[in-house]
Amino acid sequence: MEEKAEKILQGALSQFLSYGYAGTTMDKIAKSSGVSKQTLYSHFGDKEGLFYALVSDMASRKFKLVWEKPLEGKPQLVLKNLAETIIKEVSDPLYLNFIHLIVTEVKNYPEVAQLCFKNLAKPAINQLTNYLQNSPDLTLDDPEAIAHIFVNSILHYVLTQEKLQAKKVIPLEQERLINNLITLIVTAKSNEQS
Repeated sequence: MEEKAEKILQGALSQFLSYGYAGTTMDKIAKSSGVSKQTLYSHFGDKEGLFYALVSDMASRKFKLVWEKPLEGKPQLVLKNLAETIIKEVSDPLYLNFIHLIVTEVKNYPEVAQLCFKNLAKPAINQLTNYLQNSPDLTLDDPEAIAHIFVNSILHYVLTQEKLQAKKVIPLEQERLINNLITLIVTAKSNEQS
């Protein structure tokens, strides 16, 4: 059952990326997955249910790949490793195309973007906030805001440099972005200490 569902999700991903949500049919997904339409409907209900399952699956996979290791150690090293891992995983062309698909479908399916945030962004922000809050080497007034700034700066960097071709107009080396983000965080002083 698990293997068949995985096969369907892989087939569905290729179809949604090729034809968009509107242009993808259950017939195309069944053919691409090597299963019957009846099997698709019994596993996922309908195309919308299958699309939501795919979004949830992709978000969960990326979360595990980036955040599976506990955040422990000195901030300079932890944040550098984390930033490099996020950039590596988000820069995957398949994932970038998937994010593009989510962005193009958000107008018609806002729940899809919410599903991504619920399964990927929220737990990531929570985990990083917890680390920043409890690190004895940091004195941050608002660790949650810093976690948002860190993660969103990296995601914005990858999306603009790679997907929107900003690297041809306003290139920025990955190392410069990471080093400066880390410097901003580790040199931040609490208002109480100012």
